[in-house]
Amino acid sequence: MFVFRSAVVGAGTMGGQIAQTIAAAGIPVVLKDIDDALVQAGLDEARNVTSGQVSKLVERGKLTAEQGEARITEVLDRIHGTSTYSDFGDVDFVIEAVPERMEIKQDVFAELDAATPGHAILASNTSSLSITEIGEATLRPDKVVGFHYFYPASLMPLIEIVEGEDTSAETVTAAVTFAQAIRKQPITCAEVPGFVVNRILNSGISEVWREQEEKGLSIALIDEGVGAAGVVPVGPYHLVNLLGLDTVLHVAEHLVESYGDERFYVPSGMQRLVSERRLGAKTGGDGFYDPQGNPNVPGEAEPDIEELIEQLSLKTLIEACLVLEEGVATHRDIDFGMMAGAGLDPRRGLMPPFMKADSEGLDAVLERMEQAQERYGERFAPPTILRRLVAQGRLGQESGQGFYAYPQPDSEQPAEVIKLETRPGEDGQGGVAIAWLANGQMNSISPQVVEGLAKVWAHVKASSESPIRALVIASSNPFLFSAGADIKAFTSMEESGGRQLLADTHALLREIGSSSVATIAAVNGLAFGGGCELAMACDIRIAARSALFGQPEIKLGIIPGFGGTQRLPRLVGQSKALEMNLIGDPILAEEAFELGLVNRVVEDHELLDTALSWARRLAGQAPLAIEQIKRVSGAGDLDEGIAAEQDGFATVFASEDGREGISAFLAKRAPRFQGR
Repeated sequence: MFVFRSAVVGAGTMGGQIAQTIAAAGIPVVLKDIDDALVQAGLDEARNVTSGQVSKLVERGKLTAEQGEARITEVLDRIHGTSTYSDFGDVDFVIEAVPERMEIKQDVFAELDAATPGHAILASNTSSLSITEIGEATLRPDKVVGFHYFYPASLMPLIEIVEGEDTSAETVTAAVTFAQAIRKQPITCAEVPGFVVNRILNSGISEVWREQEEKGLSIALIDEGVGAAGVVPVGPYHLVNLLGLDTVLHVAEHLVESYGDERFYVPSGMQRLVSERRLGAKTGGDGFYDPQGNPNVPGEAEPDIEELIEQLSLKTLIEACLVLEEGVATHRDIDFGMMAGAGLDPRRGLMPPFMKADSEGLDAVLERMEQAQERYGERFAPPTILRRLVAQGRLGQESGQGFYAYPQPDSEQPAEVIKLETRPGEDGQGGVAIAWLANGQMNSISPQVVEGLAKVWAHVKASSESPIRALVIASSNPFLFSAGADIKAFTSMEESGGRQLLADTHALLREIGSSSVATIAAVNGLAFGGGCELAMACDIRIAARSALFGQPEIKLGIIPGFGGTQRLPRLVGQSKALEMNLIGDPILAEEAFELGLVNRVVEDHELLDTALSWARRLAGQAPLAIEQIKRVSGAGDLDEGIAAEQDGFATVFASEDGREGISAFLAKRAPRFQGR
């Protein structure tokens, strides 16, 4: 499903900012509310956000003042304000951002169902309400999905895409694609109260609220101590002041109603302040603190910061484990959501729950949790998944596996950005090895990566004393496999060098696909472009549930360059491969499995174990037979296809459209292709 025009219903601060994020990405958007005054307020919010963004670019010298004014006009011209549904007849994606009351949302969705075309996706920005129940107000519940922004929508990168009971897989995929198109970072989750981030965040902060009210603690001292401890980006009461006490209270009450007051807590002080309309930043800063910074809730006792941090951290991990155990979201999406939605970013010295637990050691965390259970009660009971990992000896970073897998590279390495980890065979079987992609945050396929992979491959083939019979290609980045080719590195090469690199890469991938060494790609997160092509060159592909596959080169004005036009149709069929290469949108792991692009889909925390299991099995097979089976499988002249692809790639890579697409990608703007 393609989005050429969108709409937002509800023109408050959040609605205005949501419309701005869509318009800034180059997509026209209708902004609706019940009267012209509210619509204008939303348009003003969009203007203020855009002006602020552009002024920063002007200050940094990225734009001139004149270019800045043109940019503001360009973005705002894409937003059309209205108080009726008359302009909704051709929208493709609608986001509802009205007050958090089910009856209001159902009324709006019934109106949208009548006013929009049948193909349009109807999305709700709700932070906690049931998507299934909202969808019951329509004749298209399969096209109703949660699309939860975090405040402020113009700054926060995360969007929770929530799948109701009736939401179709196609709708979820379309929502993921749209989120990426508007430069947001999506995670997907099942429908449960609180979804992912709010549920986990509230569970941890509930312990602070509970302790403060039971012991009469000073909220100023809590904010000062907890905020300075390096476990959260800002003190808990300051955070609620920024988000809005009414918004946080609504979620807290919903969670207590859903899960009970043992796991969650509603502070009476917040209830009182909301009843007095003292909501924090949105009411001039008067919330937990007055505008002068004085606390508005009673309590002067000095808190035990160390104890509060322990309760906050352990309860956060417990709730994250419960979300994982219930199958609501993958551990990767949970951690990523807490990074992008709650500010627990390792680049700022803060750690999301699973990554933090792995770094501390799961056995040590389990022991602390058992002690907390004895002291505070059953709400600190260790989750099953944690006990299971400890029982398996998967204790975190030091052991090489915990919630995530961690490279344990050999002492001597044949390459720099590919880390080799060998594991000798048993009972006369051949050994297995892991080639860990380790090329920075995006794990891009660069000339250095190709060179490193070639060295590792040569080392694997040359192993004789303990021959390696199977190679797993995995990512050392816990959040993605490979985001694609390193565009900057390739564009800086001379034409002759680029052609030689293409030839060398094709020769290497061809050999990987025809050798007696079995190869398994363990794909976590994104596998785009060159990353997807590397996975396709392997014999077996195991995908984590959070994996995404795609060939987005067409969006840069070029074509796949490492076999994507040849291997993809051999795996998914000519028609689907043509669609994927022509459109460039990603597909989710389950669809990749249904199409035949991957062999298995597993839970994220089981990915490496499953890939190694396949490797051990294949390492025990007859090497010569493996080689011959690989050589003759997939009848058809792949070499001729690769040669044609190389010629086509060289042609479009040197074209004006190719240069324009790459320039636009690097400048983070929409390309303007001319067909030459």
